[in-house]
Amino acid sequence: MSEELRTAGPVAVRVTAHGPMTGVDPVESTRVVRGELGHPHLPHLVELPERGVGADAVGRAVAILADLTAEVRPYGWRLTHRPGHEARRAVSLLKTDINVLGDVIGTEEAPGDELKIRVRGPLSLAKDLYLPSGERALQDHGARRDLADSLSVGLAEHIAAIRRAGPQRVTVHLDEPGLTEVLEGTVPTASGYRTLRSVPRHELIQTLRGVSEGARAAGAAAVVLGTDAEARSFGAIAEAIEASGIDSLAVPARRLDVHAWETLAGLVESGTGLWLGLLDVAAPYDELPGVTACVEQVRRPWRGLGLTDAQLSSVTLMPAEGFDGVAPEAVRAVLSRLHQTADALSQVAVDS
Repeated sequence: MSEELRTAGPVAVRVTAHGPMTGVDPVESTRVVRGELGHPHLPHLVELPERGVGADAVGRAVAILADLTAEVRPYGWRLTHRPGHEARRAVSLLKTDINVLGDVIGTEEAPGDELKIRVRGPLSLAKDLYLPSGERALQDHGARRDLADSLSVGLAEHIAAIRRAGPQRVTVHLDEPGLTEVLEGTVPTASGYRTLRSVPRHELIQTLRGVSEGARAAGAAAVVLGTDAEARSFGAIAEAIEASGIDSLAVPARRLDVHAWETLAGLVESGTGLWLGLLDVAAPYDELPGVTACVEQVRRPWRGLGLTDAQLSSVTLMPAEGFDGVAPEAVRAVLSRLHQTADALSQVAVDS
């Protein structure tokens, strides 16, 4: 297969990205994202963590919560009855990003109808937020339940705001980076002298089902669970995805061993999509692997598990991590290589 293989035919495999970008200018970042990930690919709402507290992943989630709020303490975000300065700033930054999105869309001749929004998932959020007592919210079952309910209601309002800005097909990317620790009971307490009890699988299922159903009821076109969990956790994660009705799983390819690939094959066979993080954005962009190498990174384990080339249409490609701290030219280089790889895989899928 040629390193320069491109196709003008139907696109079966699409490209998206996580959300975080370098810089503090939402206008320029939004233009870059929409320029590089326009139709038929999937642009995302930009996140600019370099703007400081409130622009971080936890702060953005706090801005979305309904009837719950938080303030920043030396050890992190703490739930409180009244919003702190940082929480108000988080709300303001998020509103700015949505307004900018609408303004940029208004200047486009043929704006696409799709957008992806990423939000910290309910269990990782419970790990990252602290109770007024100073302990993690993950410790308390009632706090976990209240957070999930608050996130579900707030996410519905967030989706409505996005749709007012233009995009009607909104994909929700629930980011759960802490799932292995949550499931295995290795999250440290605030003191660090012991660990919190593991969250039962049935609660994981119930929590994800509640948030995903709330998102769909608010008009979300799809819900994706993203995680960088260890491969040994994939059995529990796959069970939760199938039981909660989540549409796709997003994982970095580097986390996958043979057993994890076998689990993913079962999900694909049952109709679940796979969002696969291929490229390390921290690597020098002039040393990116070629198209053939990227294609083989997907196709070799795929075929080895008995999946067909036609089933490659269930794949969406993305970088292995966000673009925060990455220069604009590197962003374009990574997305260009992913576009080339998606085109090549699309050709294989369509021709099969």
